[in-house]
Parts: sequence; C-alpha cells; structure tokens
Amino acid sequence: MTRPKPEPVQVIKERRDKALRALVGGIPYAHFLDIRFDRRGDELTALLPFDDKLIGNPFLPALHGGVTSAFLEITSIIELSWSMLWEDMESGKLDPGMLDTEHMPRLPKTIDFTVDYLRSGLPRDAYARARVNRSGRRYASVHVEAWQDNRSRIFAQATGHFLIPGRSGNGQ
Repeated sequence: MTRPKPEPVQVIKERRDKALRALVGGIPYAHFLDIRFDRRGDELTALLPFDDKLIGNPFLPALHGGVTSAFLEITSIIELSWSMLWEDMESGKLDPGMLDTEHMPRLPKTIDFTVDYLRSGLPRDAYARARVNRSGRRYASVHVEAWQDNRSRIFAQATGHFLIPGRSGNGQ
C-alpha cells in the first residue's frame, strides 16, 4: 500500500493564508481601519497600523476609544472564527479553496463586549491577540489584549461573549 505524497508546506501555507484573507475580507470596517493579521500556524496577531484618522483627541494625541473597541472586537471575532475554520480545515471538512465572499461561514454575533481602557493609545501601530476561553456549540467567551511598543504594557483589554452561528456546508 502506498501513501499519497504529502502536500508541499508552501501550498498548505498559501491555502491557510487565503482562507484568513477571505475571513477578514468579510468585515468591511476591518478594511476601513486597515486591520491586518499575521498568522503563525494557528496563532493570529492583529495589527492596526497608525493613521491620523484614528486619533480621537488631537490634544494628547490619543487613539479614539471607538477605534480601540472596534479593533479589539474585530480581533476577537476573527480569532473565534479562525479557530472554528482551523478545526474544519485540518479535519478535511472544509476546502479552503472554496472560501470566497459567497461561501464564507457566518461570523459570530456579539452578545456583549466589555472594554477596559487601561491607558491612552498612542499615535503609533497597535497589536492585539485574542484567546478563546470557552467555545461550545452556541456560545463562546473570548478575551483580547492590545499593546503598542511593549507586549507587557497593554493599553486596552476586553472580554466578549458571542453567539456562534449554526454550522452548515453553504455558510448559512
């Protein structure tokens, strides 16, 4: 009995990156804020590149609280969605080549989202990582932290609870 030849690592990476781009592309506000994601295996780090339009208080200057909150919420939603997609991709239930705007799985819906603003966001790039604390069939809890220059000096954190959409093959 012969085994099928494994796919080249680069092909697998490209397929995963394409799936992540399609997932992020499903959130127009992420595009407006220019939020990007760096993927290392199944771990995601969100990047919010600095832009003058993100300033809420020009006298400090400081990032707008709504931008900070949106950055944290988008990071949470993408992390939760990615963790569900990852399981399906790795188990073979989902063909990442089929992911596009018409075939994307539905995104989780926010039940509640609590943000702790720990210090002013400075006029520079911001980063965030989310961790799924609990994920069941219908509900998930996610914690997210944002920092700028030093990972140990977070400027905002949040906890969100999300309603997980029913899973089906056609994204409905």
